Amino acid sequence: MLDTTNPAVGMILFACGGLAGAVFALPFKRVKNWAYESYWLFYAIFGLVLFPWALALLTVPNLKEVLTEAPAGVLVRCAGFGALWGLGGLTWGLMIRYLGIGLGLAIGCGLCSATGTLIPPIVAGKAADLVKDTGSIVVLLGVFGSLAGIALVGLAGKAKESELSEEEKKRAVAEFDFKKGMLVALFSGIASAGMNFGLQSGDVLQEAAVRGGTLSTWQGIPVLVVVLLGGFVVNAAWCLTQNAKNRTFGDYSKGGSLVVPNIFFAGLAGVIWAMQFVCQKVGEPAMGDMAYIGFAIVMGSSIFFSSLVGILLGEWRGVGTKTKTLLGLGIVTLLVSFCVISYGNKLKEQASRPEVMAEKEVQKAVDAVERLQK
Repeated sequence: MLDTTNPAVGMILFACGGLAGAVFALPFKRVKNWAYESYWLFYAIFGLVLFPWALALLTVPNLKEVLTEAPAGVLVRCAGFGALWGLGGLTWGLMIRYLGIGLGLAIGCGLCSATGTLIPPIVAGKAADLVKDTGSIVVLLGVFGSLAGIALVGLAGKAKESELSEEEKKRAVAEFDFKKGMLVALFSGIASAGMNFGLQSGDVLQEAAVRGGTLSTWQGIPVLVVVLLGGFVVNAAWCLTQNAKNRTFGDYSKGGSLVVPNIFFAGLAGVIWAMQFVCQKVGEPAMGDMAYIGFAIVMGSSIFFSSLVGILLGEWRGVGTKTKTLLGLGIVTLLVSFCVISYGNKLKEQASRPEVMAEKEVQKAVDAVERLQK
């Protein structure tokens, strides 16, 4: 089997995923005269079902066998964690509504990053891998550094609330409410970590995909399909329940010419959102045994880019020097933490080269013996 490890490529893919996570909500601004639950349903249909399944059918030639022959326990576990993420994902939009894109994603993604990155290796009995060598320790320090950056951005948000008048806060974020937003963000951030729990629970599916001829780059897509399906069930059930409760089923037919654009922009938001985890799963093979940091990099990158988007959208306009300083320090800390993680990956790669070279020499010797035997 060819060695596909290339941490630089993996980091770039993770960063692209973070960018997708930062901007996915922008198309929602083009949805007109629909209730939250109505456009969220089409976000879920496109982002959690249609797009991932289309991608899986294109990249996994033995998709049917992978899914039908997989142990039921693995499928239930992946889908169950997806459902847990679904509970958190339902409130993701509410978090952005109350806190804005910049602050909302910073806090939500930060909690996701911490719980989703550190817990899976511990639960899997691989906690020692977090500190097994110098490179791993440096990477772990980078992860904690990203959490510090997230905390600084959160402090900037708290300072923003105390500095701006209600009118100024509403001008940038129409329904800005720090207390309500923080409660939603705490629940959403922790529950949404179920996404990474699910994505790290499908090794059996990935191995089956590769055995069936799937390129290692795309081996994680079957896992993503199952996890997102679990999330879709929760999201769709909630949206339809809210449609019935709020009598908003009429959204899907009212507005005449608005219906198609609303479906398009809501669906586009879903596809862009899904791309963050497509990038994570595609980038993991390039990271080797450091694949577990993918979630942290995606979330951290999302915070970095969402902070920039928040600035461009005027969400931080009118704040004082203290708030700007906290925000600036948070963004710089995130950048430095990414550099630290990259350096840790480089150390690990250098440390693994002698072992890789030894394996290649052994394989050459085995091949030579087989040729002589023939």
